[in-house]
Amino acid sequence: MDVHVHRGVTIALRSRGVDVLTAQEDGGEELDDAALLDRSTSLSRVLFTQDRDLLREATHRQRAGEGFGGVVYAHQVGVTIGKCVHDLALIAEASEPADWSDRLEYLPL
Repeated sequence: MDVHVHRGVTIALRSRGVDVLTAQEDGGEELDDAALLDRSTSLSRVLFTQDRDLLREATHRQRAGEGFGGVVYAHQVGVTIGKCVHDLALIAEASEPADWSDRLEYLPL
């Protein structure tokens, strides 16, 4: 989870048994977007964000052919916490991190 994600999303996903790591827990709250995406990639994790700058970083990497571990993006307005939780839980249950290599997905699904 990027630092911009509402804590309620993390709590709800964990209550459903989804393995979640926040940037804050990993010591990445001060990392810039590129470094945070590098960190999630090195951990073989998909990064969920609501930060448009991080969305731009992932898009840039796709266009440049630079690999990354995957990003799921939801706008901060117009996508509820409940919808994010539902869609992220579905993603966690139905896929593996390797399925997300160099992929960018928008919520809601």
